[in-house]
Amino acid sequence: MFELIPPVDAVFLKWIMHNWRDEDCIKILRKCKEAIADSKINGKKVIIVDMVVDEEKQAHEVTETQLLMDVLMMAHYPGKERTEKEWAKLFAAAAFKNYKITPTLGVNSIIEVFP
Repeated sequence: MFELIPPVDAVFLKWIMHNWRDEDCIKILRKCKEAIADSKINGKKVIIVDMVVDEEKQAHEVTETQLLMDVLMMAHYPGKERTEKEWAKLFAAAAFKNYKITPTLGVNSIIEVFP
């Protein structure tokens, strides 16, 4: 995923991005964008299933779980859990124009990123 993602209509990344630091996430997203660039369909996108930390909108227990996962990521990997603002910064740095976040049951969200 750092060197090549074959051409596709969509890229699906589940529990991948939180393992990596920002610089590596941007590299992955750029490769994803290259992979979907030649797609002829209108719905080309990158689909990410990962956490979006939002202390203001979530129940205390969900935020507590996300923050615990953040500590785990920092202890074992170079990654972290991100807020919507942090996700948006990554998408912009990888030259994506738009995104949509859909919270799901539990701690994860579906993030659709569009070129």
